[in-house]
Amino acid sequence: MNAPADIELPVVVIGAGPIGLAAAAHLLDQGIEPLVLEAGPVAGSAVRDWGHVRLFSTWGEVVDPAAEKLLAPTGWVKPHEAAYPTGGEWAEQYLQPLAAVLGARLRVGARVTGVSRLGRDRVVDADRETQPFTVHVAHTDGSEERLTARAVIDASGTWSTPGPIGGDGLPALGERSAADRISYRVPDLKDPATRARYAGKRTAVIGSGASAFTALAYLADLAKDEAGTHTTWILRRGISGSTFGGGAADQLPARGALGLAAKAAVDHGYADAVTGFRTTAVEKSGEQLVLVAEDDRRLDPVDEVIVLTGFRPDLTFLDELRLGLDERLQAPTELAPLIDPNQHSCGTVYPHGAGELAHPEKDVYLVGMKSYGRAPTFLAMTGYEQVRSIAAALAGDMEAAERVELTLPESGVCGGSGLFDQPEAAEATGGGCCAAPTTLTIGAAASSGGC
Repeated sequence: MNAPADIELPVVVIGAGPIGLAAAAHLLDQGIEPLVLEAGPVAGSAVRDWGHVRLFSTWGEVVDPAAEKLLAPTGWVKPHEAAYPTGGEWAEQYLQPLAAVLGARLRVGARVTGVSRLGRDRVVDADRETQPFTVHVAHTDGSEERLTARAVIDASGTWSTPGPIGGDGLPALGERSAADRISYRVPDLKDPATRARYAGKRTAVIGSGASAFTALAYLADLAKDEAGTHTTWILRRGISGSTFGGGAADQLPARGALGLAAKAAVDHGYADAVTGFRTTAVEKSGEQLVLVAEDDRRLDPVDEVIVLTGFRPDLTFLDELRLGLDERLQAPTELAPLIDPNQHSCGTVYPHGAGELAHPEKDVYLVGMKSYGRAPTFLAMTGYEQVRSIAAALAGDMEAAERVELTLPESGVCGGSGLFDQPEAAEATGGGCCAAPTTLTIGAAASSGGC
């Protein structure tokens, strides 16, 4: 394969989270120069925002092999493989040392505001693929910069764009005006100010994933110590055998334990579950808030609302690129059917890599959480394998890019989340019917582990 004329240009990696830093490590392993741009003040800024939350994957599942190889000459020692780190520990003990090794290849306080082809907007065909990429960057000191790159890997994640309250995917009426009583993050109840915010209060938690389970468990623990603390758990669908995850059948035990803890919060009376509630409005009632559903149901007033309805990708700064995205998930077109929660079952992800992550715009890749668009259940090791495949493809080693041996941990839950919006379907599928994980060797890339 002939190297392109702009081979000396770096590959720009957007985001210095776990997947972005792993991308840099894999690029260096292939002899390709990376330049990582991080909008936050330090590497792993988003991870640090939820640093109080413990991962449901072990250290052995959240350290990238190429990154570990890059760290080895520094004397870095991987923490005990069977231990479960918090987000803060993951950032301090792994991401920060990795960032230090990258040195000047990582720039913090550098927010990407636009990406295009040099001299070509998205309309122009002529000589498009021969032109390098231009990356516009805004720095925290107010200055701006235009960089040139041979390829772009967007690992910026979805943390900055959480889903709103509204069951239609839009902010509920009154959501913005009640912003001081609404949070979109799992609360850190070890922080005195945050603990005081929820202690002795009635809180609504909206969501049905791992983050909602975590919040329910945290608030249940708070209720044991603080009288008057109670949670209303709001689900947009009904309760079925899948609602609390795979439990003991989940091959990531800590992930299964989250669901069991949420179930215990309900069983022991610390939380009440309200099902089939799609919020359309947030109304003020004195110092409290009342949630209103599309069927005109009104819940009892609450003091606080925690919205954990997932995340969505920010695609605005990629608008001049020709992306191929699924119309539902906003994930790459070839990847979307493999992760679609309306169809996807058993918590597995079929192998995928550079091929499935490619776009009509050559040498642009969305990776990590951003590659999943609005789909849930992303695992960090899946992202590590994505960037391994992409680095190989950019180096011209297509055999390596297409090769993978994949073993994924089952969730213990069968059926996509969309399926469980139908009560009769939920009853038919029942609980943990998943088979043992399968090892696959196929022309693509992915793996297990994660956050």
